Amino acid sequence: MAIKKIHVLNTAFRDGFQSAFGARVFTKDFLPAVEACVAAGQTHFEAGGGARFQSLYFYCNEDAFAMMDAFRKTVGPAVDLQTLARGINVVGLDSQPRDVIKLHAELFKKHGITTIRNFDALNDVNNLVYSGQCIHEAGLRHEVVVSVMELPPGCSGAHTPAFYLDILRQILDAGIPFDTVCFKDASGTLVPRKVHETIQGARGLLGDQVHLVFHSHETAGIGLAQYLAALEAGADQVDCALAPTSGGTCQTDILTLWHALRDSAFDLDVDIDKMRRAAEVYKECMREYFMPPEATMVEPLIPWSPMPGGALTANTQMLRDNQLMHRYPEFIAAMGEVVRRGGFGTSVTPVSQFYFQQSFNNVMFGPWKRIAEGYGKMVLGYFGKTPVAPDPEVVRLAAEQLKLEPTTESPLEINDRDPDKGLAAARRMCQAAGIIETDENLFIAATCKEKGIAFLKGEAKVGVRKIKPKPEGEAQAGGPRGFTVQVNGKPYAVVLDGERATVNGKTYNVEVKEGVGPQGPVPPDKQGAASADAKSVKAQMPGAVVRVQVAVGDSVQPGDVLLVLEAMKMEVEVKAPTAGTVTSLAVSVGDQVTAGNPLLWLN
Repeated sequence: MAIKKIHVLNTAFRDGFQSAFGARVFTKDFLPAVEACVAAGQTHFEAGGGARFQSLYFYCNEDAFAMMDAFRKTVGPAVDLQTLARGINVVGLDSQPRDVIKLHAELFKKHGITTIRNFDALNDVNNLVYSGQCIHEAGLRHEVVVSVMELPPGCSGAHTPAFYLDILRQILDAGIPFDTVCFKDASGTLVPRKVHETIQGARGLLGDQVHLVFHSHETAGIGLAQYLAALEAGADQVDCALAPTSGGTCQTDILTLWHALRDSAFDLDVDIDKMRRAAEVYKECMREYFMPPEATMVEPLIPWSPMPGGALTANTQMLRDNQLMHRYPEFIAAMGEVVRRGGFGTSVTPVSQFYFQQSFNNVMFGPWKRIAEGYGKMVLGYFGKTPVAPDPEVVRLAAEQLKLEPTTESPLEINDRDPDKGLAAARRMCQAAGIIETDENLFIAATCKEKGIAFLKGEAKVGVRKIKPKPEGEAQAGGPRGFTVQVNGKPYAVVLDGERATVNGKTYNVEVKEGVGPQGPVPPDKQGAASADAKSVKAQMPGAVVRVQVAVGDSVQPGDVLLVLEAMKMEVEVKAPTAGTVTSLAVSVGDQVTAGNPLLWLN
């Protein structure tokens, strides 16, 4: 029996980080594990892109380009380093004009990347044409992608083998230059029978010489079955991770797949004993990182609410940051309807985030009372054509709330004339902040906006979750401690357990220190007294203040934007409920607020 060698892409250091830690990992911590994997003979790594670009600026106070340079230095010149790109969105949630898309390919080539896997969540082939050309012209290998998933039970339309093969035919007809082809299932939901039929059909279209890849996650519990179906149908490569960032929300573990293929017609191109040793190094590197329990679990309900593994933990990390983790089941339950009515874009970034943002809004504000900007623009056509037509009522609500008309115009044309996008807008941001205008800085500003500027100014905040060791003797002191705390006559049941506090049944992450720390001065823009008859404007949801657009003494009219909050990677405008004068500000840029917090007062 002839044995077919199966190539493996190691995803532990990109998708693994995103799926297990919300992409929040410091570079210095994982490089020893990369070195161990190279020593084990691995020659192909996922090394950045996707959420591992913005997350470094948003949460790690690190430069993604410096991370790629360090990755390349660690693996040497011969190893294939691959990143993930989102078509015309490149490495962000919003789509970009041509100059940013072109610069993306050039900069990633400059910083040691050799392959870019390039997908469009809507499977709109028009969004792959220019981005694919730029990747090819930069001298990179282009892995073009068809995005796949299973629709929630009870849904039909698109997302069949025939639909996927038609997308592949469109890619071929469009003349997009590519080196390899990948079918990417970010939610891990496509049933194995459809995986087999799709890969078998793709092999027939592409012939035997094109390198064919299948990518999935174990979130729904069928990732290994999908991989076996793909290999039987003719795939040349599958993607695997290493423990502790394998299984659950991430890819199948390479040791698990090796075991499943024993005595079969397939053999992985790795030294499995050396990989076992590399996995031990990786576990040691990651031992201090907080692993959310949902990252290691199979979630049987995912087929009803297809949340990708890479988005799931990123969202739960943000929910923890905003003290909303206890409502996570509500957000997931609301997602099925959002998918059904949104046009069946594949649940992969950025569309998966749009789905979650809209389900978040439907829970927080009431069903369809507030259309999330990304979701609304998607159903209106501003990211391209959805696989099927979105629900007409949702389209109407989006147009009404966002004050945009539906469009069939190319997003590239729209973005090219948008004065707030592109390198010219990025240059203005850098100039206003006094930042030197390198290509890297312009790209950071264009794709990360205010948070990118904050990083470049040295003002970024660190949001990496690590498990702090308990002081010696604390474990013997009795573990969790319970208290009854009365505030204004109301009792609160509080249990302190390390860095977690449970208050009346709700759990929060806390840091408790002995003594009372020094109190800093009140920032100038928080000074000013509210008169007795002033009306407070309160936060409707938790979030961080990203812009304050008024000052004390300003006159405002109903509907004027007072400030902007950011939560769950979306910006929410806080508008004046009535006419009045701003008499006092309670917050400034960077402050974290919870629902009900006063933001300012109007008189």
